[in-house]
Amino acid sequence: MGDVVFSLDIGTRNVVGIVAKMEDDKYKVIDYEIMEHPERAMYDGQIHDIEKVSLVVDKVKTRLEERLSLKLQYVSIAAAGRALKTQKVFVQKEIDFTKEIDKAVIDSLEIEGIQLAQKKLEEVSNNEDTRYYCVGYTVMNYYLDGSFIGNLKGHRGREIGAEILATFLPHVVVDSLYTVVHKCGLEVVNMTLEPIAAINIAIPPKFRLLNIALVDIGAGTSDIAITKDGTIVSYAMVSTAGDEITECLSKTFLLDFDTAEKLKIQLNQKDEHTFCDIVGISYNLKTDEIVEKIEEAIRDLSKEISNKILEYNGKAPSAVFCIGGGSQIPKLTEYLAKDLGLPKERVVIKGTEVFENVEFLKDSLCGPEYITPIGIGYTAVKDKEQDFLQVTVNGKSIRLFNSKELCISDALILIGYNARKLIPERGKSVTFYINGVKRTIYGEYGEAAKIYINDKLGNLDTKLKNMDRIVINPATPGKDAKVKIKDIIEGEEVILNGQNINLIKDIFVNEKEVDEDYEILDGDEVVIEKIDNISELMNICNIDLDKNEVFINDKLANKDEKLKKGMVINTKLKAVESEEKGEASKTILRDDKDYITVTVNGEKVDIKKEKKDIIFVDIFNYINFDIKVPKGILVLKLNGKKASYTDVLKDGDVVEIYWN
Repeated sequence: MGDVVFSLDIGTRNVVGIVAKMEDDKYKVIDYEIMEHPERAMYDGQIHDIEKVSLVVDKVKTRLEERLSLKLQYVSIAAAGRALKTQKVFVQKEIDFTKEIDKAVIDSLEIEGIQLAQKKLEEVSNNEDTRYYCVGYTVMNYYLDGSFIGNLKGHRGREIGAEILATFLPHVVVDSLYTVVHKCGLEVVNMTLEPIAAINIAIPPKFRLLNIALVDIGAGTSDIAITKDGTIVSYAMVSTAGDEITECLSKTFLLDFDTAEKLKIQLNQKDEHTFCDIVGISYNLKTDEIVEKIEEAIRDLSKEISNKILEYNGKAPSAVFCIGGGSQIPKLTEYLAKDLGLPKERVVIKGTEVFENVEFLKDSLCGPEYITPIGIGYTAVKDKEQDFLQVTVNGKSIRLFNSKELCISDALILIGYNARKLIPERGKSVTFYINGVKRTIYGEYGEAAKIYINDKLGNLDTKLKNMDRIVINPATPGKDAKVKIKDIIEGEEVILNGQNINLIKDIFVNEKEVDEDYEILDGDEVVIEKIDNISELMNICNIDLDKNEVFINDKLANKDEKLKKGMVINTKLKAVESEEKGEASKTILRDDKDYITVTVNGEKVDIKKEKKDIIFVDIFNYINFDIKVPKGILVLKLNGKKASYTDVLKDGDVVEIYWN
């Protein structure tokens, strides 16, 4: 018979087995078998009694083998959407506010969020051995410094956060499905999720760029999958479905559960219904009359599904496709459209009869309840991928559930890799105060993590294949900040009468005098004393303001004018006193014999005492030392210690002046 595909939909109420083949781009259903569980062996899509479920599966397989005269060895299966676990978390982290937020930082935040969600699920299960596969997640909101923001990329801030909705598949669900099929002599060749199987057959790839919600309304639960941008972005589950309508019928008309279930199914098939209640009263009612009695239950089901879609999608989707037997409940799609604020034609029931690429070689499996069973085999043919990928991360072997296009970030999530090791950190900063003003010198950035796949450089988005080898070299921290006083002192000089005068007088750290080579520590309080105004400068340079006029950039200045770096200052004797001053000077030079002698750079220099105190800056009037063109840092020393311009000179002092 050629290459056939055997697929099994192991459901809560029954097992559907389908044998099909792909021919001329058509998925042709050769035969199928449907068998109910005689006893409750499954609850909400999860196998509870492996032996009982295995017996039913084996009967389905055997009947198909007998009718088709072939041996079925390989099977495609799916994990129920209702077995998925969802967890909403809020994650935040501090970041370097001086650096733009890039994709690597955002990826690291999202990975931390998924790991936090997985940790919370494990805490709820109270079993450390429980493992979960992340099959999808969506970021509901981003936050920057506590405020909502649409997109973090390109911004700067001190703290980023994200509200993440992650979906996981418990490992136990996968293991129990494998155990059942192995007991029946079958080998799994493909495994997917029921919502993915349904979407693959019900929503063609060209539609998946749209924001569409697929709702599978079964007996016990209503499973929701939401597509956007070409992929499934989130899953959800409502714990009410068709059984609630059956129970409402049972209570309203006093029917046993089986009779009520049959009546519910016929509501979409007949206009009139005849039935008896448990006390023998006969009813002959029209569909509209029955629906009117149970309308409140239908509205409640619609409201729960709609609220869940809005919660997980953040808004109404573009359209809603309903599948599963419960989707045929009268008026349900109308209420869904109303609750979501959509036109009623955008909420539709999808049945197998509308598929152009599916052909039945025997009686058709019509109706929305058979979408998922057909989709399981169709997905296996289309994907032709392993159900699990085997990869290694830093030498550790792991299995990834192949429910979507997997990348390196998925592997890191599964092994619990610390996402903070992916982002380079700055070295320690030094924060100090200069004259009361806070200043921070930041450390250097470290090197970002390097991610290799099969010995080639990759990144978090690199796609994975079976047996890939991943090696992560963690990010390295940067060098700590180191800063000396001379690194923060700018060359603040003014030019006075052609000479460069440094405005910095003294430097103190934590009230102790230091030199320019002092290395600043975190928390230090640095005080830099400067010559502040014209009056102070003139006093230091022994220029009498009563006898001189001061000009800044050729404009007359007053004594209180503040000094600024680069000012060109000149003094000029006042006109009425210039002649007397000249005469006085001559007299002083001629008659006054009162000198002090100091040693400057090893040479004796005589300085005439023209005023009460001779200060350090007066030296430059008696020596040949050019300070107009800086040649480094000017060093002034008096008797071996650091000197300032205002230090008083005495007879016998030793002075050193040089460029460092």
